[in-house]
Amino acid sequence: MIIIAESGSTKTNWLTENNELYQTIGFNPLFNTSETIFNEMVKHEKLIKLKDEATEIYFYGASCSSPERNKIVSDALTRFFPKAVIIKVDHDLKAAAVATFEGRKGIACILGTGSNSCLYDGTEMIEEVPALGYVLGDEGSGAYFGKKLLALFLYHQLPPATDKLLKEKYHLEKEKIFEMVYKQPFANAYLASFAKAMDESPDKDFMQQFAIEGFTEFFKYHVCCYKNYKLYPVHFVGSIAFSMKDALQKVADNFGCELGVIVREPVYRLLEWHLKAKKQNS
Repeated sequence: MIIIAESGSTKTNWLTENNELYQTIGFNPLFNTSETIFNEMVKHEKLIKLKDEATEIYFYGASCSSPERNKIVSDALTRFFPKAVIIKVDHDLKAAAVATFEGRKGIACILGTGSNSCLYDGTEMIEEVPALGYVLGDEGSGAYFGKKLLALFLYHQLPPATDKLLKEKYHLEKEKIFEMVYKQPFANAYLASFAKAMDESPDKDFMQQFAIEGFTEFFKYHVCCYKNYKLYPVHFVGSIAFSMKDALQKVADNFGCELGVIVREPVYRLLEWHLKAKKQNS
């Protein structure tokens, strides 16, 4: 049985070749060890039932961009899936590129908890600028918007209705925010959890402009970096891109870019790609 795993810093989607979908927390080798990944996986009863059936595991994850980081994940997978004969770990950018490729060279982008981009022609993947993470970069991502929202909340700069939403629904106050951001692990996922307030807020005009400003930053650093970028469709994967399509379209228009496909959960397209490749090679 083939299992495709597509992981960000917030969640991991596990999809079997029978189209059964399971979710665990996100696994990022910058923040997780092989032991912590394995220990989280054994908590999931449905995954445990699959561990002896899986023969091929393809894992695409945030920060899985070097042999050292990839080994952290593959060691956990090898331990959990003892009968798997193929275990491959690759970058989430590769997942974005494969899931959005439609036979034409294009720019594939991630807008989820974090953000990133690459130029992909179906075979070669070119990454012009590095992903700097939520502290230095991640423009246009969930963590980016969450960080901006919390800062505006603490500065008392949010519109009244949005301010009320954050106080009443999220029970925010300064010390709790500082504790979660500066003292607890996985601050990026915590920050990203507030991005959904952009949809929930009644201040629609404010949030539209807020999104446009964030996506403008993303295009500035992660799309315009490619030579002749206006010649290529700009594709996106991730929950932020999917939920903010209108703002994304406006920014693409402002930069003279063609907005390509937007895929919320790339794991389904990844499974199609792997099954097709297996059939061609058999």
